[in-house]
Amino acid sequence: MSQMTPKEIVSELDKHIIGQASAKRSVAIALRNRWRRQQVDAKLRDEITPKNILMIGPTGVGKTEIARRLARLANAPFIKIEATKFTEVGYVGRDVESIIRDLVDTAIKMTRMEEMNKVQTRAFDTAEDRILDILLPLPLSGSGSLSTSEEATRQKMRKKLREGDLDDKEIEIDVHIAPVGVEIMAPPGMEEMTSQLQGMFQNMGSERTRSRKMKIHKALKVLQEEEAAKLVNDEDIKLRAVEAVEQNGIVFL
Repeated sequence: MSQMTPKEIVSELDKHIIGQASAKRSVAIALRNRWRRQQVDAKLRDEITPKNILMIGPTGVGKTEIARRLARLANAPFIKIEATKFTEVGYVGRDVESIIRDLVDTAIKMTRMEEMNKVQTRAFDTAEDRILDILLPLPLSGSGSLSTSEEATRQKMRKKLREGDLDDKEIEIDVHIAPVGVEIMAPPGMEEMTSQLQGMFQNMGSERTRSRKMKIHKALKVLQEEEAAKLVNDEDIKLRAVEAVEQNGIVFL
């Protein structure tokens, strides 16, 4: 959650949105109140309920952009829902639980990206070692440790790799294949079953790999992302994402 004052928030919004001073001030105060709520004791925090904001105006005046920019400033999960789906009986074909589930999915992606950015250095080193293992495979026989000359050769190759001298060289690597997402349409009330079916289909192909040929500069990026994904804890990410939705989530209707 951003620690910016309302004046600073309005100033930041002014960089991207023309006019709408009253709306900017209202959302800035609301965001600051969210931050103040998080500073109080946890027992009191549950007694303070954040209020919704109603922005009224014709199409194109900046309502959505204000909400979107505010979410970025707060680093908060954000989702936009079409208000035309709202009727007297609720959301047609999509109830509130599914909306919050989509918001949680957004929060998980944001949190995973944050955690992966923190481990990029370690992931790069591991990816670099994997490429060096391909360029300079270890001998089949021996103790498994490199000799002095082999280590010197490896360091020379590492230097060339970092300087970009090997960028256009093509190598073959084993790439993890992400499971194919399966979209399942379900009637209202069946969202839980739909979620379970989607998880089952994702798990069916989660461990597959495929050999691909590509240039080293591209292979390094692919392997770095793959190694970064291995270094993050999915359970911790989910817990943090749920907390982010509970405390900072923004749904724009």
